[in-house]
Amino acid sequence: MKAIQVKQPGGPEALEFVDIPIPQPKANEAVVKIAAAGVNFIDVYHREGRYKLPLPFVAGQEGAGVVTMVAADVKRPKPGDRVAWAGI
Repeated sequence: MKAIQVKQPGGPEALEFVDIPIPQPKANEAVVKIAAAGVNFIDVYHREGRYKLPLPFVAGQEGAGVVTMVAADVKRPKPGDRVAWAGI
């Protein structure tokens, strides 16, 4: 899948368009095909290194899309459900 990834802190040039593996859900997780993602100042601060995250990371603290997979222990949401989140 395609993603915008940060491998080293920096300015906008630190954003790289990359191919990454499709994630597999762990316990209590769902995988969502993102239809819309918000990028706000916390994402800029993460990219700049003001608030450190383990590298590399994909920026985006909010989004919306459709659930594609869930872990075996997840009852809700279900694949096909539309979801949205902020600050998770």
